Amino acid sequence: MSLILLAAAPVAILAFYIYYRDKYEKEPIWMLIKAILAGAIIVIPILFVEQYISAHVERFTGETAAFLDAFGVASFTEEIFKWLAVILIFFGSRHFNERFDGIVYAAFVSLGFALVENILYVYGSQSAQVGYMRAITAVPAHALFGVVMGYRFGLAKFLPDRKMFNLFMAFFMPFLLHGIYDFLLMLEKNWALILFLVFVPFLWYFGLVRMKRHSLNSAFNAFQGGPKSDSSPQ
Repeated sequence: MSLILLAAAPVAILAFYIYYRDKYEKEPIWMLIKAILAGAIIVIPILFVEQYISAHVERFTGETAAFLDAFGVASFTEEIFKWLAVILIFFGSRHFNERFDGIVYAAFVSLGFALVENILYVYGSQSAQVGYMRAITAVPAHALFGVVMGYRFGLAKFLPDRKMFNLFMAFFMPFLLHGIYDFLLMLEKNWALILFLVFVPFLWYFGLVRMKRHSLNSAFNAFQGGPKSDSSPQ
């Protein structure tokens, strides 16, 4: 039981942080629970698809195997199902009524996935050390991939002229970042580990800047007389 709590704790902390950062018009709790559940449920098809792709990657070795595992097995499969969950369940919701809501829903879907994945890793290994390590690496990474995805969903929803581009980028950017993250780890080389230690702070910066942009550009923020940012969406 203590291992399950250890696996769930970082997810709860990050979920609270995302909820806190949604300053001006918070999403209904039941919608957030729905997002967590959606992220947990997509673990099932993801496992089947990853097994299928892995069977075709096994014949490769070295850097090629690491690249295909990182981008083809893990990143593509996990991010496309998260993307589909947000598109099908939350993108058209009346509660998705400001840019920051894209970040909330995508991050909560990602955290739902991370919750189940983390329990499987930590409980399966019966190792508290694995739990502590993943609490500061894999779980925050999934949340940040969700933030990057949700940032683009927010732009797609409220900038209709670039809707299709931003919908594509809502998948492509987290796919790219997730792939780089896993690839650097799977290489198991010293130089890759050094790059990984540089990449993680960059990932935090990349995600936090996008949270700030959508918060500043919230329609509810402007209504309340708060600061307004005209930062161009990148």
